[in-house]
Amino acid sequence: MTPMVDLFALLLTFFMLTTSFRPTEAAVIDTPNSISEKTAPEKDVITILIDKENKVFLNFDNGQDTSVLIRKEVLKKMAEQFNITFTEKELKTFSTWASFGMPAEKMKAWINTPDSKDREIFQTGIPVDSTDNQLNLWVRFIRLQNPNAEVAIKGDSDADFKTVKHVMDILQENQVNKFNLTTNLMKEEAKLEE
Repeated sequence: MTPMVDLFALLLTFFMLTTSFRPTEAAVIDTPNSISEKTAPEKDVITILIDKENKVFLNFDNGQDTSVLIRKEVLKKMAEQFNITFTEKELKTFSTWASFGMPAEKMKAWINTPDSKDREIFQTGIPVDSTDNQLNLWVRFIRLQNPNAEVAIKGDSDADFKTVKHVMDILQENQVNKFNLTTNLMKEEAKLEE
């Protein structure tokens, strides 16, 4: 019995030290409930988050092909669009982080801020208005780098429908006509009528 306890302790320590935790999202989203049991894909996904203050955040992964870092390439395209230069270290750092929501002009300062608490100050939402629609550019560049990426909209239950509709319109401008709406699973029990 003693060797088995030792082995269990060793395995537990190994898994605790090698586990990588899911990065925290840029905003806390309280999703609405639904009864759909369809699960969102784990790779090749673009997640658009809308918080209760109608701020828009974005997260996308590097896709199935690990030889090309899609996040890095997309950030290069955004840098060209806004005349920003990123170092190789900044590009690599961005490729490993999770969701973000800020104007492109603040990306460099956000990446170079060492403290995660200080980085939260930059999370003001991606501009989606008609004069500065940066979400449109992000979606376009992501889809050019990864045409197989599926889109998931994760909106807060208190978010304004107009903001969600505007995000859907932006997706349709980029020929994204199929997307997932992320919700909490709420199982309904079958009840017998009396």
